[in-house]
Amino acid sequence: MSKVKYRYNSETLSYDKIDKGLKYYISRISIYFLFVLLVGMLSYLIYPHVFKSPVEKRLERENQQLLAQYDIMNKKLDQLELVLDDIELRDENIYRTIFQADSIPNSIRRAGFGGVNRYQHLESMDNSELVMSTAKRLDIVMKQLYVQSTSFDEVISLAMRKEEMLRCIPAVMPISNRDLRRTASGWGYRIHPIYKDKRFHYGMDFTAPTGTDIYAAGDGVVTRVSPGKISSGYGKRIEIDHGFGYKTLYAHLHDFNVKKGQKVKRGDVIGYVGSTGGSTAPHLHYEVHVKGKKVNPHHYYFKEDFTAEQYDKMIQISTNSNQTFD
Repeated sequence: MSKVKYRYNSETLSYDKIDKGLKYYISRISIYFLFVLLVGMLSYLIYPHVFKSPVEKRLERENQQLLAQYDIMNKKLDQLELVLDDIELRDENIYRTIFQADSIPNSIRRAGFGGVNRYQHLESMDNSELVMSTAKRLDIVMKQLYVQSTSFDEVISLAMRKEEMLRCIPAVMPISNRDLRRTASGWGYRIHPIYKDKRFHYGMDFTAPTGTDIYAAGDGVVTRVSPGKISSGYGKRIEIDHGFGYKTLYAHLHDFNVKKGQKVKRGDVIGYVGSTGGSTAPHLHYEVHVKGKKVNPHHYYFKEDFTAEQYDKMIQISTNSNQTFD
């Protein structure tokens, strides 16, 4: 049973019964409706900032898992980079050195990727800096692996041709010189016999009578047989390309025993000692070139049957000798 409500009437000094009509109920309903609407709006605006939905909680867990995976990936990349550095060090200082292959510069090994921004599609992602930096590191490591793989292919090819390479290295003296008596001027500064000034002697001289046999220092192909100017320079000379970056030059010859384009073996007689060109006495001027650079020939005499004492004696003779013929 509903309660009856009264309102005090100050004019009649009595209580009047409150009559609840339709207007009363409509106003009450309106108040409740507005209250519920206000509470709903406040909940809609405040709830997401205070409480997370199941979907948000799931996405947050997935995001944390992805961050953890990126962290693990970066740690593995750190380890991989250390291994690659060690492999590259071995490649440069052991494998490529043994086969005398050209070094691979860091500008190629560590090169990045120029041109179009490869990572533009990642810029709009959450944690874009982490994702982009990891992607860049991964691309660089992949490129390093490709360069290293190519390098190993080259080293394997050289290893398979090692026997051929050993035959081609200019590893014997170009004239018979077992007793070392024919060793004359060596690598270094010498007084020029004609101009009497100090000049660098890029090679090694061997004294011998005119007509003495001259031997190919290694297997190769004759690339030049030049009569030259008999009274100046190298005079009559022969040049041999041994492959693998090696070339040899034989100058001041009296005559030739080979033709241009002819294949020769180590020890073949290619010509004869003379005194043509800028020479003051019969001798052979001999040079070794490695990848376009003139080098000291005595570094390559390891095929000779020298004892350590004989080898030291040869170097001493060629270094201290004042005999210069070209």
